[in-house]
Amino acid sequence: MDLPFEWDEAEAFVRQPDGSLFSWCERYHCYHHIIYGVVNKSKSVITLKSDGKEFHWKSGESLVRKLELEGIVKEVFPLHDEIKRKWLLRNWALNWWDVTRQPLDEIYSYFGTKIAIYFAFLGMYTRWIFFPAIFGVTLQLVDFGSWQLLVLPVFFISIISWAVLFFQFWKRKNSALLARWQISCPFGEDPGYNFLEMEWSSFQSPVELIKKWGNDKTKEKELFQRKEWFGCLMRFRNDAIIILSIICLQLPFELAYAHLYEVIGSDLMKFGLTVVYLFAIQYFNKIGGKISVRLIKYENNESTEYKADSLIYKVFGLYFMQSYIGIFYHVLLHRNFATLRQVLIQRLIVSEVLENLIENSLPYLKYSYKKYRAIRKKRKREKGLSTGKTQFIYRVEKEYLKPTYSASVGAELEDGLFDDFLELALQFGMIMMFACAFPPAFAFAALNNITEIRTDALKLLVMFKRPIPRAAATIGAWLNIFQFLMVMSICTNCALLVCLYDQEGKWKIEPGLAAILIIEHVLLLIKFVFSRLVPEEPAWVKANRMKNATQAQDMCSKQLLRTISGNEKTSSLLEKID
Repeated sequence: MDLPFEWDEAEAFVRQPDGSLFSWCERYHCYHHIIYGVVNKSKSVITLKSDGKEFHWKSGESLVRKLELEGIVKEVFPLHDEIKRKWLLRNWALNWWDVTRQPLDEIYSYFGTKIAIYFAFLGMYTRWIFFPAIFGVTLQLVDFGSWQLLVLPVFFISIISWAVLFFQFWKRKNSALLARWQISCPFGEDPGYNFLEMEWSSFQSPVELIKKWGNDKTKEKELFQRKEWFGCLMRFRNDAIIILSIICLQLPFELAYAHLYEVIGSDLMKFGLTVVYLFAIQYFNKIGGKISVRLIKYENNESTEYKADSLIYKVFGLYFMQSYIGIFYHVLLHRNFATLRQVLIQRLIVSEVLENLIENSLPYLKYSYKKYRAIRKKRKREKGLSTGKTQFIYRVEKEYLKPTYSASVGAELEDGLFDDFLELALQFGMIMMFACAFPPAFAFAALNNITEIRTDALKLLVMFKRPIPRAAATIGAWLNIFQFLMVMSICTNCALLVCLYDQEGKWKIEPGLAAILIIEHVLLLIKFVFSRLVPEEPAWVKANRMKNATQAQDMCSKQLLRTISGNEKTSSLLEKID
């Protein structure tokens, strides 16, 4: 239950895991409110001076915002806490012996809910992927003889069952973490939605109209229904624009690249074509991201997290087409499994290694260059009067030069977690949708994720500014994307099995196709059954939530009774005075 905080009643509020009264997200918003809450309360304009320049501070205007407009204040951002940062470096980022174990409570206390949930998901995903990784390597190394025809379907059924169980148990872990951190997130709530963060700007216009119209319930209902359906139509229109753009513009481009890659015989020309393609898709992705951000502004989204989820769905469509359409072309049209395995190895080994190197080296190079330029400017200002090495006096100067943890698209809606989740989702789609063609892919993914945990931790603690905390309590739209990729993998692996058995001549396509269709329906049934057998919320979390709801009701009743009794005492006193 949300109640106004009063310091005299601080003992009644639940403490954080680290013993503090407020979470890092709450403290950040308090600091932000205090800093930007300094306004000119006088009725006259105040003249301020800085470095010989004068500017006018108007009545009711925020001082910090005025200083930002004048260029005196460059940026307001949270600093790293050096003691906690060094502890996390020693016990988390540089502690490779723990493999997938992480101090989630400390990560939550330092970075906030959203980043802690990401690392909890990454750690659990890495632990769970060990099973298909061992199964896939065994399948690659061991010759099963006459049983070889049945091994791939068994592996296929196993990984789909594994994926369904993983997502069900992740939902349980997510709800357990929220209960442990005392975060209120009602069961069955849409991913990414947070009531505390709800922005009522989208409802202000109908509310004002309702005030003008009075208490006409019929008009009120019609107004909200009109607003609701208008928002749905706007989202449908925006999604249709993105889908048509992908089909009409990106699909021909991706198919042309895949066809040229298949036709060209020279490896040097293939390399040159790939370089041109990589530059082109970066340009397409940036354009697609900007268009998506503009379209979202016209949607009736209730919160910032809803807007972020809408952006994720739209941009992921671009990356999905870019990442997988060429592979589908090699498999379904040409049935070239040698090229397919080559592409998968390139994507899983070469691409991920290069991406990790780039995403960790570029921020450091940018910081080093900015630091070099800042020191050079400082030396010029000092005009050679100082002796010795020129250094920064304040730690805040160093922190300011570090890059911000921002997204490659839609930085105002998403932070750097967008790119981290995107990398995981594309990897998951790669290993799941083509599992039957290359079973050892799960082992490469497991090794990459073990490294990813530490490199992402180093990136946040050393290379970037401390991120602004977000209150979102789930992984949001990414959960739906992962589940969509799992369903897609059922279809693609069924097609792979048909092609593989038909190509080898050991299984005719007619009975083979029938068997594959049966397997597909069985797997869809398994997905439905497992999702119903495993509850999304542990029993102790449900009991805790019901207990909190009962306590909140009791508190509301007591407050109501105190208010009523207080009003009665006031009225009796007034009668006596009269």
